[in-house]
Amino acid sequence: MLLSVLLAAGGDGPGGTAGTDETNGTSGTNGPDEAPTLQDAQQTATDAAGWVEENWSTWLSIGLRVLLILVIAITLRHFIRKTITKAITRMNRGADAVDGTGLSGLLVNAERRRQRSEAIGSVLRSVTTFLIMGTAALMILGTFEINLAPLLASAGVAGIALGFGARNLVTDFLSGVFMILEDQYGVGDSIDAGVAVGEVVEVGLRVTKLRGENGAIWYVRNGEVKRIANRSQGWATAHVDVTVRPDEDLGRLRTILTEVGTDLAKDEPWNEELWGPVEVLGLDSVTLDAMVLHVSAKTMPGKATGIERELRWRIKVALDAAGIRMVGDAPAAGEDDDNPAEPSGTAPSAYASANSPQSVAASPIPAPAPASAPAQHLGRP
Repeated sequence: MLLSVLLAAGGDGPGGTAGTDETNGTSGTNGPDEAPTLQDAQQTATDAAGWVEENWSTWLSIGLRVLLILVIAITLRHFIRKTITKAITRMNRGADAVDGTGLSGLLVNAERRRQRSEAIGSVLRSVTTFLIMGTAALMILGTFEINLAPLLASAGVAGIALGFGARNLVTDFLSGVFMILEDQYGVGDSIDAGVAVGEVVEVGLRVTKLRGENGAIWYVRNGEVKRIANRSQGWATAHVDVTVRPDEDLGRLRTILTEVGTDLAKDEPWNEELWGPVEVLGLDSVTLDAMVLHVSAKTMPGKATGIERELRWRIKVALDAAGIRMVGDAPAAGEDDDNPAEPSGTAPSAYASANSPQSVAASPIPAPAPASAPAQHLGRP
């Protein structure tokens, strides 16, 4: 407005005419090719000043309202994010206090708790920023008297379309959030996810990476996981079955197995991986040919397989030293003469006897005898 006023004022010169036409005695405005006069500039400036005087309060009110909304939104976002950060830091301090104590083995280690808390904090901060700033943007648009009904209706339709088209993506994301919040598994855990079994390499909000036994990487969508068996949380159990003859002395067997477990608990590194004594739980089964004794021990998570292998090794060595043969072992020298061969479980064949009807019927037909000289007819000379 001020620029137009200055241009109008500067354009007044000798070529201009007064507001009253002296020729025809009538008052009028300049023609389209004539420069604006001073009176026109004054009128334009007066109109601009009046428009500003009428609307400055409205624009000032809108500007202050927008500024207030932004200040409140930024302050609220900063306060909530700071609160979330303090809560995450407090969780990490609690994990550091537990780490190194006797409870650290039963709980998740400090590094894993830190990763889980950081992931939770990142998700919460992102959601907080989205909600607060989105609400502030809608309030600012409403301050400018923009009709939000079509925008909200379009957003609703787009949300419905997105919900139908990307429902699997939303399901995977929500499942990943709850898996992290509930700490169902973490990096380094050995899990059975139903569709794949292996060690967790990476936990994401949409996909979990597992490394299988053969080294393959499995990408498992979180929404596809219906059940999870975590073999690395809390504690594990090692199970070993010892199969021996049914005529062995049970008391002696229990003594040997108990000594093996005691020696294992004293040696490194098994003493750290064993969280309880090796116990002989008793007989699992007794048959005419063998009996099975069950040995069990509580171990550190993920260490049950190694302890089972070491237990089998030591039990086999101890039983051999005691002269106790496990069922399935090769017979000792000279033992076949004392112990007759065990009868076969199948019925004898009918073809075993040469005189049986089956053997006679299956025997080859003998070749015919060679032809003899022609016989002479009786009564002929």
